[in-house]
Amino acid sequence: MKLFQVDAFAENLFEGNPAGVCLLEKQIDRDLMQKIAMEMNLSETAFLLKKERGYDLRWFTPESEVDLCGHATLASAHILWEEGFLENNEEAVFYTKSGVLKAFKDKDYIILDFPLEPAEAAELTEELKKALKVPVIFTGKNRMDYLIEVENEESVKNLKPDFEILKKVNARGIIVTSASSNPEYDFVSRFFAPAVGINEDPVTGSAHCCLGPYWKEKLNKDNLIAYQASKRGGKLKLKVLNDRILIGGKAITFFRTEILK
Repeated sequence: MKLFQVDAFAENLFEGNPAGVCLLEKQIDRDLMQKIAMEMNLSETAFLLKKERGYDLRWFTPESEVDLCGHATLASAHILWEEGFLENNEEAVFYTKSGVLKAFKDKDYIILDFPLEPAEAAELTEELKKALKVPVIFTGKNRMDYLIEVENEESVKNLKPDFEILKKVNARGIIVTSASSNPEYDFVSRFFAPAVGINEDPVTGSAHCCLGPYWKEKLNKDNLIAYQASKRGGKLKLKVLNDRILIGGKAITFFRTEILK
């Protein structure tokens, strides 16, 4: 099995979100995938297996399998083009737990074609209040995550949540967002998912399936530039369609190796 580590949504090495990409020669069982993801100890490791018209794609954190992951999908598409499994003008097609996902190249950007995951207004629970400890403008929830809008970018960047409390929240993760004070970006966000073993995810493509439609409605813009304000940081270009979202980012390979056993 060939194994890669890729910095996704990164302009330079050591930025964005590192993802493992494992190219399988044959099907392996779920337990082995989980052990490899635990060994990689990254927020996500992707497993790719060639099919007739694309690739089966599964994503694992060090603790569990997840239904949707943007940065590891972007990393997977990057490897397929970089290693010559696909020509630059070919589309990458992935069969996943969230349906068929596609990616294509646009100059030096990789564009992911993902489903929208809009949030509906929800109650701000006592757990979230205690864990976040900041004034909240809006609380929403989709099938995976909570969406929390706070007052300003400073509140997002200075947030120090209580991860032990967040572990108990009934959701994959918690997205915290605000409008950006930097004119280069429309909005900023951070993403916390201690329930699946990730206290803070550096850049979360799938969270923008929720953030995109939210900020489209607030700002009345279909095309948005987002910044995830983690320690590593990452820029995303978004285009919100009727029921899909195009998520653009860059990727850089950090290393390639082989699993011997």
